[in-house]
Amino acid sequence: MLSDIKELIDPDNRWEKFQSIGMIESVRIVKGKTTIETRYYISSLPINAQKMGESVRSHGGIENSLHWVLDVGFGEDDCRIRKDNAPQNFAIIRHISLNLLDQEKTSKTKARNKRLRAEWDDDYLTKILAVALN
Repeated sequence: MLSDIKELIDPDNRWEKFQSIGMIESVRIVKGKTTIETRYYISSLPINAQKMGESVRSHGGIENSLHWVLDVGFGEDDCRIRKDNAPQNFAIIRHISLNLLDQEKTSKTKARNKRLRAEWDDDYLTKILAVALN
């Protein structure tokens, strides 16, 4: 990580809270093939390599978990919507739907099963949508 470089990186003070730059190098071995990926981050945190590593790992876990739910539960990766703003609009609709399904607590099943049940049962769908009004 680098610090004390604000004047070099941001002389016009556009990033008011900028304090450090970090580099994360990830090594991944899959089926005997090794790949190395280097990512750079800007941060409002003071220099602390351990904290930055923990933040990056925890954020990656959240992203991977969310992506898995959207892909398995909503078939996001198989979606062929590509024109204009439609991909972003449908991504927003999927996120809202997932949030509503997560807030519906009467059923202890996963979001995918709740979504399927809502497709078959109009009363259950109404219950999920009512969560948004409360």
